[in-house]
Amino acid sequence: MAAASPEVVRDGLVVDIAYVLRDEKGAELDRSDADDPLAYLHGAENIVPGLEKALTGHKVGDAFEVRVAPEDGYGAHDGKQPRPVPRSVFPPKMRLEPEMQFELEADDGDVMPVWVKRVDSENVWCDTNHPLAGVTLVFNVEIVGLRPATEDELEHGHPHGPHGHHH
Repeated sequence: MAAASPEVVRDGLVVDIAYVLRDEKGAELDRSDADDPLAYLHGAENIVPGLEKALTGHKVGDAFEVRVAPEDGYGAHDGKQPRPVPRSVFPPKMRLEPEMQFELEADDGDVMPVWVKRVDSENVWCDTNHPLAGVTLVFNVEIVGLRPATEDELEHGHPHGPHGHHH
């Protein structure tokens, strides 16, 4: 006898969602349609905390709006302006463009994510704030799939693609 499918979103389940993400002014920031949904492992911090909390307890077919305050999304903007990093630090032929994300290692060995804001001949201007820091996120979301995570998915902390492990 086959195991019963999960009924509601809870930790340890892979959840497929279709969504449209907008800012408070209504500008579309991102989307994932039902024919190509976003899959995430609930409880593994794969998505912003405010959205994950709002999805808990819902079932397939539920569609609703979720407003996520900055502190439950990508955090508040820390007020710091982008800082110049000498272009010479990067490989000479590396293509650098605004909105790229990568990690930099500080002098103390700490690694931090940064986002490229602009590039000129001398510097790459990097920001430690996520591009959506300080933004209230408005999700129109529908739960389109729900299944138990595999042991590998639980161990790795994220869902794998339909044909196995995709990092």
